[in-house]
Amino acid sequence: MGLINQTQQAYYEGSDFGGYQFITLKDIVNNFMISYVGEDKIISKIKRNNVSFFAQRALQELSYDTFRSEKSQEIDVPPTLTVMLPQDYVNYVKFTWLDSSGVEHTIYPAIKSSNPDAILQDSNYNYTFDSDGNLVKANLSETWTKYKDQNTNTDVVNDFYLEDNRSFQTLNGQRYGSDPQHMNSNGSFYIDPIKSKIHFSGSLVDKTITLKYISDSLGTDAEMKVHKLAEEAMYKCIAYYILSTRSNTPEYLVMRMKKEKFAAVRNAKLRLSNIKLEELTQTMRGKSKQIKH
Repeated sequence: MGLINQTQQAYYEGSDFGGYQFITLKDIVNNFMISYVGEDKIISKIKRNNVSFFAQRALQELSYDTFRSEKSQEIDVPPTLTVMLPQDYVNYVKFTWLDSSGVEHTIYPAIKSSNPDAILQDSNYNYTFDSDGNLVKANLSETWTKYKDQNTNTDVVNDFYLEDNRSFQTLNGQRYGSDPQHMNSNGSFYIDPIKSKIHFSGSLVDKTITLKYISDSLGTDAEMKVHKLAEEAMYKCIAYYILSTRSNTPEYLVMRMKKEKFAAVRNAKLRLSNIKLEELTQTMRGKSKQIKH
């Protein structure tokens, strides 16, 4: 268990601030072996390395929807308009660019563009091959070349934003039904999952970009941690994964652990949502003038 084993002076003069709210995956496995494994326990016998495997699987699954293991990187877009995906990237949350006031503006995905392999052809449109008989490919595709040369949408005025700093002026009603990704001046991006690259439109060159993405929380022993508000959900997930993969487990026991897992994960989501009454009231006041204090 994560008991306090240092003095207050050692804590404030140290570097591991806020670490008490987390429990390591190693401690999760230790606690599970004590609480769930034994002759008179729900799991009679299992090897520790098997528990460690299912603990990592539980950490992965809970990181996507429950823990929301969100990370962020702040980078400058180079002239190539291409940035590599982070090493532990699983899925993106939001991309934004930073203005001079420190305000983040959302960058929307370009769903109608891509970066395909450009096959070189001769004057008769026949494929060309190298000395090894492989297709010859161009460094840049025509699709990507045209996309990156798009500095800004000519149909959008400089001060028009889809979401931030709205300024419609004389354009009221004239953009109804337009595609949102083309009706803002915040630029756009698309992700090439095969080449692990993020491509940005030309208007974002030299701008500071914030990449917010989801990781699966896996890493070194020191990096794999679980928030204590979701500790019980980890135990239930591990137990369910173990019992559901054993052929001799009674079906009623599997269903019981499935229900307990569902309830524990739901409680973890509610706890980690961190909803405060004052913040919720403030948000609702901004949405409706009918709500009074």
